Amino acid sequence: MSRLMVGCSGFPVAQARYWQGLQAVEVQKTFYQPPRPDTLRRWRGGAPPGAAFALKAWQLVTHPPASPTYRRLSHPVPEDRRDRYGWFRPTGEVWEAWERTRAAAVVLGARAVLFQCPASFRPTSENVQNLRRFFETIGPQPFWLAWEPRGAWPWELVADLCRALGLVHAVDPFAADPVTADPLYFRLHGRGGYRYRYSDGELRRLAAQVQGRTGFVFFNNSHMWDDAQRLLLLLNIRRTPPYNFGTSAFSRQSLVKNP
Repeated sequence: MSRLMVGCSGFPVAQARYWQGLQAVEVQKTFYQPPRPDTLRRWRGGAPPGAAFALKAWQLVTHPPASPTYRRLSHPVPEDRRDRYGWFRPTGEVWEAWERTRAAAVVLGARAVLFQCPASFRPTSENVQNLRRFFETIGPQPFWLAWEPRGAWPWELVADLCRALGLVHAVDPFAADPVTADPLYFRLHGRGGYRYRYSDGELRRLAAQVQGRTGFVFFNNSHMWDDAQRLLLLLNIRRTPPYNFGTSAFSRQSLVKNP
């Protein structure tokens, strides 16, 4: 049984076919607008036993209304309240968005929730304070809390925040090394852009890096379906459930790598 699970960011093929080939999925729709609970239950019911879900936190938690992704909301945010959304702000609007995210994670039985931040979320004192307050307030959850910072965040600061707040550092392993140890949360965005196919040599190097580890590897490139299955073959991981994938493999103190 493997404790590493490989999948895609979203479903690049029909779900019935997807679960015949892969072990896990990172749900993207929750970032744009959390689906109705009935939809989430249908997705969960259509997955084989042992298959794993991760999901992206609703953008109202992490992204400000200036983000073009807000165009996909079912209702626009009120003009006079735009400064109350995103960037982990201590507002009722952000808290409600988190509650919607958490409810979706519970319905799916998710193993992880990813907080992907825009590059505009810079390491200012206000942003760091808001991030700390947010995760200290929500406290431990029945799933991993993964954080993908972007932009010029000092790795020492990222490590300190992950250690203090119990966060898993989500990262593209071809761009940087994670500051946290297991569990892994790798997101492969394509080297140089989305329209990328990983070479055999690149996948062999990735397989050597993750062999025997715990966590997720999600492909988020135009060839994600093929690349994910090629990695599974290199890892010699069974694609037929059940899978052994515990959710309590780390503590806050042991999460961050030793310097």
